Amino acid sequence: MTRRELLCFGSVGVLAYLVDLGLFTYLRGPAGLDPLTAKALSFLVGCTVAYAGNAFGTYRRTRVRGLRPYAVFCAVNVGGAAVQLLCLAVSHYGLGLTSQRADTVSGAVVGMALATVVRFWGTRTLVFRQEGRVGSWTG
Repeated sequence: MTRRELLCFGSVGVLAYLVDLGLFTYLRGPAGLDPLTAKALSFLVGCTVAYAGNAFGTYRRTRVRGLRPYAVFCAVNVGGAAVQLLCLAVSHYGLGLTSQRADTVSGAVVGMALATVVRFWGTRTLVFRQEGRVGSWTG
């Protein structure tokens, strides 16, 4: 793993997050969509932006072809989202920490940090893997 890889992956993630957030806000507000439809659409667009950014930026030297890598990438991102939801559920329902601040910390801070590790690992090892590097944290 290189500093460049981490910086590129992080930058692409921030861009995808901003696209997801901006589109969700627009779809919920001016477009008037219900929250689940708005989130599903914004998540899909955010995943697409993240995939393109990683394919043409972070992992541009790795050869991937077809729809399978994109599908695996989306599955990895769904796994990351599940980690965030699990952190929130454990904190809110399991530990009884029900304030808005506790929900924000567990879902958007702790959950996001753990989800980012899952997404980085999955993206690096399952989607944009290189010969001799599958499952390895060195590169």
